[in-house]
Amino acid sequence: MADLEESFPRGGTGKTHKSEKSSQQVVEQDNLFDISTEEGPIKRKKSQKGPAKIKKLKIEKRKSSKSMREKFEILSLESLCEGMRILGCVKEVNELELVVSLPNGLQGFVQVTEICDAYTQKLNEQVAQEEPLEDLLRLPELFSPGMLVRCVVSSLDVTESGKKSVKLSVNPKRVNKVLSAEALRPGMLLTGTVSSLEDHGYLVDIGVGGTRAFLSLQKAQEYIRQKNKGAKFKVGQYLTCLIEEVKSNGAVVRLSIEHSDVSSAFATEEQSWNLNTLLPGLVVRAQVQKVTQFGLQLNFLTFFTGLVDFMHLEPKKMGSYSPKQTVKACILCVHPRTRVVRLSLRPIFLHPGRPLTRISYQQLGAVLDNVPVQGFFKKAGAIFRLKDGVLAYARLSHLSNSKKAFNAEAFKPGSTHKCRIIDYSQMDELALLSLRKSIITAPFLRYHDIKIGTVVKGTVLAIKPFGILVKVGEQIKGLVPSMHLADIMMKNPEKKYSTGDEVMCRVLLCEPEAKKLIMTLKKTLITSKLPAITCYEDAKPGLQTHGVIIRVKDYGCIVKFYNGVQGLVPKHELSAQHIPDPEKVFYTGQVVKVAVLSCEPSKERMLLSFKLLSDSEPKDERVEESQKKGRAVNIGQLVDVKVLEKTKNGLEVAILPHNTPAFLPTPHLSDHVANGPLLHHWLHTGDTLHRVLCLSQSERHIVLCRKPALVSTVEGGQDPKSLSEIQPGMLLIGFVKSIKDYGVFVQFPSGLSGLSPKTIMSDKFVTTPSEHFVEGQTVVAKVTNVDESKQRMLLSLRLSDCSLGDSASTSFLLLCQCLEELQGIRSLMRNQDSVLIQTLADMTPGMVLDAMVQEVLEDGSVVFSGLPVPDLILRASRYHRAGQEVEPGQKKKVVVLHVDMLKLEVHVSLHQDLVNRKARKLRKSSRHQGIVQHLEESFAVASLVETGHLVAFSLISHLNDTFHFDSEKLHVGQGVCLTLKTTEPGVTGLILAVEGPASKRTRMPAQRDSETVDEKEGEEEEKEEEDLTLRSKKRHSLAIGDKVSGTIKSVKATHAVVALDDGFVGCIHASRVLDDVPVGTSPMSTLKAGKKVTARVIGGRDVKTSKFLPISHPRFVLTILELSVRPSDLKGGYSALNTHSVSPMEKIRQYQAGQTVTCFFKKYNVMKKWLEVDIGPDIRGRIPLLLTSLSFKVLKHPDKKFQIGQAIRATVVGPDVPRAFLCLSLIGPYRLEEGEVAMGRVLKVVPNQGLTVSFPFGKMGKVSIFHVSDSYSEAPLEDFCLQKIVRCYVLSTAHRVLALSLRSSRTNRETKSKIEDPEVNSIEDVKEGQLLRGYVKSVLSSGVIIGLGPSVLGLAKNSHVSECIPPEKELYSRGLPEGKLVTAKVLCVDPTKNLIELSLLPSDTGKPDLFSASPEPPLPKQEERKGEEKKIRKRKEKNRKRQEVSGLSSQEKKEPQKSQRGGQGKRERQESESEQELVNKRPKKSGAPEEDDSGVEVYYREGEDEVEEPKLPPRGKPTKPTEVPRLHLSSGFIWDVGLDSLTPVLPLRDESSDSEEDEQPHPAKKKKGKKERELEKQKAEKELSRIEEALMDPGRQPQSADDFDRLVLSSPNSSILWLQYMAFHLQATEIEKARAVAERALKTISFREEQEKLNVWVALLNLENMYGSQESLTKVFERAVQYNEPLKVFLHLADIYTKSDKFTEAGELYNRMLKRFRQEKAVWIKYGAFVLGRSQAGASHRVLQRALECLPTKEHVDVIVKFAQLEFQLGDVERAKAMFENTLSTYPKRTDVWSVYIDMTIKHGSQKEVRDIFERVIHLSLAPKRMKFFFKRYLDYEKQHGTEKDVQAVKAKALEYVEAKSSALED
Repeated sequence: MADLEESFPRGGTGKTHKSEKSSQQVVEQDNLFDISTEEGPIKRKKSQKGPAKIKKLKIEKRKSSKSMREKFEILSLESLCEGMRILGCVKEVNELELVVSLPNGLQGFVQVTEICDAYTQKLNEQVAQEEPLEDLLRLPELFSPGMLVRCVVSSLDVTESGKKSVKLSVNPKRVNKVLSAEALRPGMLLTGTVSSLEDHGYLVDIGVGGTRAFLSLQKAQEYIRQKNKGAKFKVGQYLTCLIEEVKSNGAVVRLSIEHSDVSSAFATEEQSWNLNTLLPGLVVRAQVQKVTQFGLQLNFLTFFTGLVDFMHLEPKKMGSYSPKQTVKACILCVHPRTRVVRLSLRPIFLHPGRPLTRISYQQLGAVLDNVPVQGFFKKAGAIFRLKDGVLAYARLSHLSNSKKAFNAEAFKPGSTHKCRIIDYSQMDELALLSLRKSIITAPFLRYHDIKIGTVVKGTVLAIKPFGILVKVGEQIKGLVPSMHLADIMMKNPEKKYSTGDEVMCRVLLCEPEAKKLIMTLKKTLITSKLPAITCYEDAKPGLQTHGVIIRVKDYGCIVKFYNGVQGLVPKHELSAQHIPDPEKVFYTGQVVKVAVLSCEPSKERMLLSFKLLSDSEPKDERVEESQKKGRAVNIGQLVDVKVLEKTKNGLEVAILPHNTPAFLPTPHLSDHVANGPLLHHWLHTGDTLHRVLCLSQSERHIVLCRKPALVSTVEGGQDPKSLSEIQPGMLLIGFVKSIKDYGVFVQFPSGLSGLSPKTIMSDKFVTTPSEHFVEGQTVVAKVTNVDESKQRMLLSLRLSDCSLGDSASTSFLLLCQCLEELQGIRSLMRNQDSVLIQTLADMTPGMVLDAMVQEVLEDGSVVFSGLPVPDLILRASRYHRAGQEVEPGQKKKVVVLHVDMLKLEVHVSLHQDLVNRKARKLRKSSRHQGIVQHLEESFAVASLVETGHLVAFSLISHLNDTFHFDSEKLHVGQGVCLTLKTTEPGVTGLILAVEGPASKRTRMPAQRDSETVDEKEGEEEEKEEEDLTLRSKKRHSLAIGDKVSGTIKSVKATHAVVALDDGFVGCIHASRVLDDVPVGTSPMSTLKAGKKVTARVIGGRDVKTSKFLPISHPRFVLTILELSVRPSDLKGGYSALNTHSVSPMEKIRQYQAGQTVTCFFKKYNVMKKWLEVDIGPDIRGRIPLLLTSLSFKVLKHPDKKFQIGQAIRATVVGPDVPRAFLCLSLIGPYRLEEGEVAMGRVLKVVPNQGLTVSFPFGKMGKVSIFHVSDSYSEAPLEDFCLQKIVRCYVLSTAHRVLALSLRSSRTNRETKSKIEDPEVNSIEDVKEGQLLRGYVKSVLSSGVIIGLGPSVLGLAKNSHVSECIPPEKELYSRGLPEGKLVTAKVLCVDPTKNLIELSLLPSDTGKPDLFSASPEPPLPKQEERKGEEKKIRKRKEKNRKRQEVSGLSSQEKKEPQKSQRGGQGKRERQESESEQELVNKRPKKSGAPEEDDSGVEVYYREGEDEVEEPKLPPRGKPTKPTEVPRLHLSSGFIWDVGLDSLTPVLPLRDESSDSEEDEQPHPAKKKKGKKERELEKQKAEKELSRIEEALMDPGRQPQSADDFDRLVLSSPNSSILWLQYMAFHLQATEIEKARAVAERALKTISFREEQEKLNVWVALLNLENMYGSQESLTKVFERAVQYNEPLKVFLHLADIYTKSDKFTEAGELYNRMLKRFRQEKAVWIKYGAFVLGRSQAGASHRVLQRALECLPTKEHVDVIVKFAQLEFQLGDVERAKAMFENTLSTYPKRTDVWSVYIDMTIKHGSQKEVRDIFERVIHLSLAPKRMKFFFKRYLDYEKQHGTEKDVQAVKAKALEYVEAKSSALED
């Protein structure tokens, strides 16, 4: 207490001398403000002890007044310090911070993370989730201006400009940090924030440790209703609360926020407040202790003294305060170091919970002259009195322009100054002033001061890619966008502008609340004297002004003015001359002068014109007007016109006779939608059109129409001229003017128009009006409603309402009109000079032509060339090919179906019934069955079934009948019922008919085989793509080049779907993601679903056709947008898609052969054997399989080599480009030239000659038998089957068929293997004395012809063939069959005679003689061979059946057969042996008897060491899916080894069974001699003793069922023996016996041996999985679960499924386990490993999330660590590291986690990463024992991987740690 009194003396209590008191107060104020400044007076006092005492009283008086002034010094930035608690008022609320007004004109900022901990946590969740949380309110929703808040100063920062910034916090944990749970008392007034919502109320964070504060719903109801607009509180809501009840020594507190309780709350002595715990905002009863001119000194809560500065006195009672007066005061702040308490007596602070009402000042920005100074505070500022008596305050920094220029003398009370009101302090209710000249003279003080359209001066701050930042005022910055940098677009603004330049700008837009200022530097706008349009009300018709074009569309230009006001200049107002394509004339950013035509402010619409009205030359105008009257054309008038020019949208014409310019749009050339473009194409400049109708007329623009239906309506006077003439029920003919989402606007010839709403537009359901009608289409409309007052009418376009009579007659009339127009087009074509066009004009359907096949396309269609006219193209579709085999160059008779006058192609058919028509008379109105042969938009061509005549019939029965569902549409080949209207073809070549009822249509014939699967797949893919794009029917207003933002909805292999912010859908193709795509990566992996992206529009794809439309296309607004997120496209220039190509072929032609492109793998087409790839969104490619690689491994499984979506670098292949696809190669430029290596397919195998190989694009080649291999063999073509892929070397391209070689020395030069048989290509390659191998070509009487090379033959004369006497000719040729491989020596080479003499004699070749020395012919040998082969075949058949039973795959079966062939080959090579020996040497079978036979046969010969064994597959390779795995047991359990790797169960025996012996051929049985029998007996005895010894051997392996029975009797509980017993039976493929053994084991093993029993159950599950059915496996599994611990059985079965590649079953089992054992950590970890093992990283992340939700919290760390380990081993290493890092940041002392992390990083990371982790670990504050462990590990690691220097460094660190620890202990 003494300390308290010393620091804050109570008035009149201390009996001290005056001098002591004054000096004491000085010291107190020194501590409060600035010690250094007060040292002077103290020193002066000491030195003045000697002087006379006369001055003493004056000095003391001066000192006391000075100290008093300093004591009441108002707050300044210097007097604030960290931790200071202060009351503030919310001034501004931004998204990320609050601006808070503090006492004495100060200001601070509260960041969004300083509200409360719960709110910060929610924010973090939102950031992590990347989506806004529903229950998280924004700062503007939590706080409002005027709200009083208790703050604590968190930091005092200095900004870049050198100004001090006060950072505050309203977090209750910081504000109420001084309180403890024990100090809480009822009645205390605290602030808190809502931390969570409970069932019966809210938990409020009051920042007191160990206390839970609860606010009941009942107590909160009134506040919620009155102040929160009925909305429940959310996390972060700021409340001023009153403690109602304290329980459990402060552990639980009940709060109230009722207005009556809070506003009347006082701080009392009973609440035990002290100087440490006093909080700002508390209201206290106080007593005035001292009254001074600077303020009051108060005494409150008995013991405490506080100060009230003059700013916080009650204005009404100013000057009326007296000592000992009782007042109410509010604590404003408490200084943490000096303990000075500041209070306020202002009434607004005396009712807690109420917001401040006055938060702004009207005169803000006003400049005031001669304002007198009221008082000056040297550390804070000066007080001024304004004219109305109100006080104002200027901070010290605002009293002068700089610190140097400041003069305190100038601010004596009464002195006057010029100043400006710059701000308003809500806390002091004072205006804030500034005396700085720069601020007084500044034109703008705030954003509010800037008026739109004014010219301002600024300084360039920075040049950015999006524009230039300009400083306009002290705190005001603006942006000049790139488009507004100059009158023209600037590419390099930095060349013109640099930082610091002064510029004159004009304000385009200013939004003060958002602090947004947009300006322009366009000189024309800045210097413009014309009035500026800043709102739609300013735009009066006739007003002329300047604007900027912001968008150029095909319908006109959009011009923008100031403040976001914009208007449209329609196309006809762009110029006096008609501008067909505005995009070529105008550009975005262009400054234009416009005139306002009309404006509707309520709708924010404005129509403008570029055609400015001029008053000059009035005389000329009058002349012009009189001329116009003479030439005037009236609406509805029929005129003749002459074509002047063709444009994209129609014809520019001149109305005769005065040549008045007019425009005839393409849709208005015909009533038939399809004929309009045709007429537009064939009408040329100079052509005259008669009877053309004038539709509309404006100033200088006349629109015409040539629709026959409208012309006849006007001529017949059936067109009403005004709305009054129209009655409901009338039928009118008009045209579609525009199509909207809600309906169709129809215009009539007189200019009247009406709306047909969606509901009465069609009898069918309308989803999108644009699917039913097109702009410009002729329609019949029925008037349903007329509203003359609003000048509106409603129309129906339904066929049921608008019928024009009989549908058949209407249909016939429309057909006649259409064909008549086509005849007119033919006459226009005949006027052309081109022979081709004239030929096409003369061609009519039904003509039979002779044509030559030019090309057969991949889709099955045929292209013919018209023989007389070279450029004439005839085309027959796959259907019209009629299944005929056609080859290029072949001549065929074809019949013309239709002439396409736009593409200049003729559609023809090869159908014989059409070519050979029957001559038969037809009757009019007779009914016939027809088959649809060709379809056009408005009519179809069919053939009569009986005669083959071609008939035309209309597809539409009415002008409005243009929409048909897919089910209603006709297809080529479909049967129809026709009624003939004419019987002779006439000039059109077609008989005219009408179709009968649709119910009589017959279906299309079944699809032919030639229609391939991939086409169907393509259709499915397109459908899928349509669904994917959601068929976005909303109209967008985006143009190519626009930037858009959206969220990625889904990511596919080659594209991503984006949901744009406006509700539209866009696609990003893989080629448009990155600028440089690394080969082998998938660019789509950089995009994630849910990610926000900014993209540029590069095209629009039509939903129906999937084609990319040009921006001028009317359906472009309905397209799915194609987007690009490539950085280069977003930054500046972008490359839009080519949408102007008529056909895909044109797009493909831009690629040159040999050019390299990046493409993206889509899929592998198994049927067509090609890779489908995308080069871009609109260009697809195909890579034939043979062009993908030169590696057989890749060609075998191309889908494994290439991942879907992967980027591939490919080379464009030459001229053989298939239609609509770009053909590519992955093996470089594909040129089959001499010396090139290429892959081909075997097309034909010609015995003894070679192979025919086919290549892509129809190339063929031949491989000679001599070029099949570097080493010749007996059967060189044996391994080649049709369609086998081979690597070929091109030897020669001299002929049409290439010469090829398959020799590895040619195809793979890197392999330097020995060439056993060198190439012999010519006689020069043969040298005398050389030994060569060759094939027998033929046997002549004089000798044997032997082929040595493809074109080299040699002759071996009879004398040089064999040393034996040559046998008969027949036997001679049988011994040397054609194709036999022989070795020969070259005796003589004669190049002149082209003769090579050879010798086959053993003495020359060193090989056995070709014929034996025996005089007998070799016939018996052949017969014996045949007999032997027959027996072998029988035995093979037996084995094959047995193998089928045991489940062996076909591949396993091939191996033994190969070995047998090898054996036969060996026998053939032994032909030099004598016949007698050959008879005696019969093969004997050795191995197990039949019941133990494993299906593998081994043959051997007596006298030979080598045994021919079947080749076994390498053990390491996994078995293919077709193979059935076998059970094998040696020491452990290996359940997935192939059967053919097992060793025989029993030892080999020499004897075989009698039945087997009988099968062997016995040409002569000899009786055994006595000696032989004795030897056999001895041999048998030896064998018997060997077996006995083996049985006695303890280490002997069991070799029979008896052996196993003995063993299991001795050890019945040993599961290993039972499993070996099972394996023994499985080797013999006796599955049932193995099952029986397992069942015996389960009964025999003791019930206590749980693990042993489980081993047998697992073996049984394995057995059923391999050899049983799913049903048998399920039964065993269910039993196993009953008898064992279920979880173990589930886990074992999951492992079994996974090892046997049954991933679907494994996945289903894991799902069952997760439901049943969700609390088991092991299950989640196993499942995670399973998912990661299948490379499903995304799924593993979801598994971890689910695991953490299901498992108890204590298990979380272990699970996360296990998953991180799995990620290290099987998944993404970076993700694994992130998981470890997150865990360790939460649990830094978990040494087990650190240890695992270190292990994993050592295995999978770099040395740097390992060392980084060790460095972090050794700096942790862990127990010494643990630190020792880590230091030891670090040392071991460095010893193994580091240098001696590294080892020493670790030791030094360990020593340092020990020293630091010991010194800490000593301290």
